[in-house]
Amino acid sequence: MTAQLAFVYLPPGLFILLFVAVFVFALYAQIRVSSAYGKNARIGSRGRITGREAAAAVMAHAGINDVEIVETSGHLTDHYDPTNKRLVLSSENYRGTSLAALGVSAHEAGHAIQHNIGYSMLKFRMALVPATQFVSQILPFVILGSFFFVRGLTGIVLDIAIICYAVLSLFQLITLPVEFDASRRAKAQLVELGILDRDEMPGVNETLNAAALTYVAAFVGALLNLLYLLSRRE
Repeated sequence: MTAQLAFVYLPPGLFILLFVAVFVFALYAQIRVSSAYGKNARIGSRGRITGREAAAAVMAHAGINDVEIVETSGHLTDHYDPTNKRLVLSSENYRGTSLAALGVSAHEAGHAIQHNIGYSMLKFRMALVPATQFVSQILPFVILGSFFFVRGLTGIVLDIAIICYAVLSLFQLITLPVEFDASRRAKAQLVELGILDRDEMPGVNETLNAAALTYVAAFVGALLNLLYLLSRRE
């Protein structure tokens, strides 16, 4: 069994090179999303519709009338809570009328549509949430324990770490189509409902496409760690 899992070998030098590349990519993704959001948050939409109104319109058009839209503090803390059927928008997007605010708000409404129609990838991601939360909580203890109580990641400790990163990698992989699909729905609905004109969409596209890079970076990072741990099995 051990020999079967040791199917990849990453020399230390190559791993360091890949780690640096992934780190730079993740940093670039964060800078890109901050830049794109900041730029388009300063561009007001012609219709002056707020993010809350845009999200409500998108959901109403899809026949969704049982999702609560609430305001929260923080920067880009927007999310859809499928368990409580609650769409949470940061104040800047809840009240904002910018291209960025409308794009983010419609994107979250896209998740509500996915939930309403039973989108398979969203259901899969929801099913993985408990396991993902669990491994995220124990992984720091596994890593720290390997340094303080075990001579590096070996044996069962290594196996536990591999399982943790396998779960995280799978979750991040499933997240990609979920997020891309939500953005696709958002872009289509903003134009179809007349919330934005087509010549206003480049700002929305820039904002949502930049946000998508952060999900790609998260997946690549988790996968790289998984491959490295697998290469350590003897």
